Amino acid sequence: QVQLVESGGGLVQAGGSLRLSCAASGIFFSGNAMGWYRQTPGKQRELVASITRGGSTNYTDSVKGRFTISRDNAKNTVYLQMNSLKPEDTAVYLCYIPPIFWGQGTQVTVSS
Repeated sequence: QVQLVESGGGLVQAGGSLRLSCAASGIFFSGNAMGWYRQTPGKQRELVASITRGGSTNYTDSVKGRFTISRDNAKNTVYLQMNSLKPEDTAVYLCYIPPIFWGQGTQVTVSS
């Protein structure tokens, strides 16, 4: 049974930082690409960042230069370091392993 458990969300002021973690179990972690999505009410789920098996990364334009995705295969964990946070980054952040595995999400709230 595949499980993805996110942690690290919270309330932060604009300009602050948070580090999200997603611990995976029940899956061959190092053999999979992984991604972080975010969801806000009334909007489509958005891919924020992704990382391949080999460590190549990709980011949506709005977070480039501020967010960094990384992975630790020894710990079966993927991270999202978020710096210079903005109120528009407020969302539920979800971990994803293609094609069908999702975490439960962690809330990030950025106050102005």
